[in-house]
Amino acid sequence: MRSPAQNAQLALLLELSGTPKPGNVDRRHEYNDLRFEHFMAGAVGSTPGLLLAQQGAAVGRAFERGVVGMAEQRGGNTQFGALLLLVPLVQAASADSETALTPEPIEEIVHATTVEDACDFYRAFEHVDVGVDDPPPELTALDVRRGARAASTLRERGLTLFDVMELSADVDGVAREWTEAFPRSFRAADWIEAGDGPISDRAADAYLRLLASEPDTFVVKRHDHATAEEVVERAQAALDGTITADDLATEFIRREINPGTTADITAAALFLALEQGVSV
Repeated sequence: MRSPAQNAQLALLLELSGTPKPGNVDRRHEYNDLRFEHFMAGAVGSTPGLLLAQQGAAVGRAFERGVVGMAEQRGGNTQFGALLLLVPLVQAASADSETALTPEPIEEIVHATTVEDACDFYRAFEHVDVGVDDPPPELTALDVRRGARAASTLRERGLTLFDVMELSADVDGVAREWTEAFPRSFRAADWIEAGDGPISDRAADAYLRLLASEPDTFVVKRHDHATAEEVVERAQAALDGTITADDLATEFIRREINPGTTADITAAALFLALEQGVSV
């Protein structure tokens, strides 16, 4: 029987192998400077952080250690957002392996995060380049790109990691999962569990359904709201059969439209599905 940390690593690999996932790297689609092999290495490298989460280490510490390992490949940021979702999920699954994982224990874990967890989260940005927007003027001192230099501000204001997620929830889909008890992750896990065929194919289908359900916040950051809304419409067209998902994948790669938040949530959904008993 796999442990929660092993299921988390398997979830990262299954998310990667699912195809087509329009705009994201998979076994048939990649960018010139961000390739399948980089994501494989990132998933393997994240293992020490996932093991720390399984052992009950502080969320921030486990996350930072996962990012350190993830970054030990030449592609840069591969699974930063996915790890931010997976670490509390792994901790919750490890705390009670006898019952099905539900939102309540996960909510308890993220609400119990500390200021030091927030400091470790900021420190993780020193290990890899993460695409973020400039913060509003009143939050300049809390710009995540400041890394460890923001620790004094976090401590002065008494901001926990959950507080930091709340500050970003309106503009970041991963942060929103944290603050709303992972609703999209659980919903997509149910889709994966109810589906037929190879789990990687079910994951690709869940990814497309997530993509069609609301704008991807990473697309908003990298492009704009109009492009993110277009992505929703194009994903729905692929679900409806108006276009093929393969053609959409080719188009999004060409246009460098990378719905990374949707991929992160798909990884979290795969973990939940595996923990719910979906077999591989």
